Amino acid sequence: MTVPADLLSPFPAYDGGGLADVLPSVCDALGVPDVVGRLPVPECRRAVVVLVDGLGDALLRRRSGHAPFLRSLLPGGRTLLSGFPSTTATSMGTFGTGLPPGAHGMLGYTVFVPGADKLFNELSWEDGPDPYLWQPRPTLFLEAERAGVAVTRVGPGYFDGSGLTNAALRGGGFVAASSLADRVDASLAALRQDPRALVYLYWGDVDKIGHVRGPESWQWGAELESVDGELRRLAALVPDDTAIVVTADHGMVTSPLDKRIDLATDAELAAGVRHAGGEPRALQLFCEPGATDDVLATWTARLEDRAWVVPGSRAEELFGTVEDDMRDRLPDVVAVMRGDEAIVDSRTQRQEVRSLLGLHGSLTADELTIPFLVVPPRR
Repeated sequence: MTVPADLLSPFPAYDGGGLADVLPSVCDALGVPDVVGRLPVPECRRAVVVLVDGLGDALLRRRSGHAPFLRSLLPGGRTLLSGFPSTTATSMGTFGTGLPPGAHGMLGYTVFVPGADKLFNELSWEDGPDPYLWQPRPTLFLEAERAGVAVTRVGPGYFDGSGLTNAALRGGGFVAASSLADRVDASLAALRQDPRALVYLYWGDVDKIGHVRGPESWQWGAELESVDGELRRLAALVPDDTAIVVTADHGMVTSPLDKRIDLATDAELAAGVRHAGGEPRALQLFCEPGATDDVLATWTARLEDRAWVVPGSRAEELFGTVEDDMRDRLPDVVAVMRGDEAIVDSRTQRQEVRSLLGLHGSLTADELTIPFLVVPPRR
């Protein structure tokens, strides 16, 4: 599988080679009826899925000296694609439902609310819509629970009942734990409690450190070492009939601060743009009435080979098949950065966001590729 060399034909993340296939494959291995997996997960009675936020496959392979346990799994694993945009909120929708973004409708970091003429942040969900209505598709956790599998989600306490969790990851019980060691312990306890169990373990510090320090930093490598040690411990202590799957939601690139365009000070690019959603590496532009063609022409001419700039009419090449009830969320223009540049907007984005060194969202291999690593049951 290769990352598209140009935009985009067809996008393989939604055709058996992406994050959408992870949970269906695990559920299939657990015997959940009417769920068909396309990835090789061995039949098992119990399973734990570990999602390490920001642990891109290309990054893991490049920094694998910090991760001897994960490195040992690479030869038997696969490289998947996160889907577009390569960002947490969208990926959580894809992971939780097993559907492409065009079907579950969680299209980015900041997205347009039809009829409200505003953007909202799908990660924080501040002043967001009802999550059950915004993302109405059933999750795989609900499907597993209905099939008699005990489902436990393990993560930070503030995730429990959050908008993003309720939209993308609803189903089963939630156990709050702070440190990764505590989350591993909680996962082990949940697995031992039921003879047929699915545990989802989330860890976010790889992503946090990558954003602040950059994915090539020594701090990122140190965090990877810590994660690797805890996952080795998890593998040693799970019940013998347990399969472990390790994956991620996206990777990351280092985007130098001196290679940012600010829409607040760039009148040419800002002209005709009513809302600049998405994120700095994958912008979703919502235009003033009648301005779409001019915005498309201006952004194409200005950015040239520095970005893929396409009209919203080509959205299904990016988001997968778009369901009718999600079409009014689509942008008028999409601008996806090719290299390491980014486009910010100091009128609407906080300084803390604009100063992040590590970014993601685009279609480069470092951002788009994610690992799929499996530890099979011992019996």
